Amino acid sequence: QVQLVESGGGLVQAGGSLRLSCAASGSTFIINVMGWYRQAPGKQRELVANIVTRGTPNFADSVKGRFTISRDYAKNTVTLQMNSLKPEDTAVYYCNLRDFNNKVNYWGQGTQVTVSS
Repeated sequence: QVQLVESGGGLVQAGGSLRLSCAASGSTFIINVMGWYRQAPGKQRELVANIVTRGTPNFADSVKGRFTISRDYAKNTVTLQMNSLKPEDTAVYYCNLRDFNNKVNYWGQGTQVTVSS
């Protein structure tokens, strides 16, 4: 089993920044993919960004150039730095960890990000 504990999120004005962190514990696989998804009201959950173990980051087009993602392999954490936030970034953000073959997925409890205009 894997446990994902998220921190960060909150309310910020447009143009501001927030940082989300997620710590994983348990049997997290030797090679895995960690990242963040988000779900706005009335919309499907969508990928924001993720990184394969020791790989390069992958971003949704809507956040490229504004968000960065990093992993601390010693601490088994993933951090999403969100800059130049827009009202359309408002959503519940979920930490995700999956195996490389996408057969097993784990989710955090979700954290709310609200960007006011």
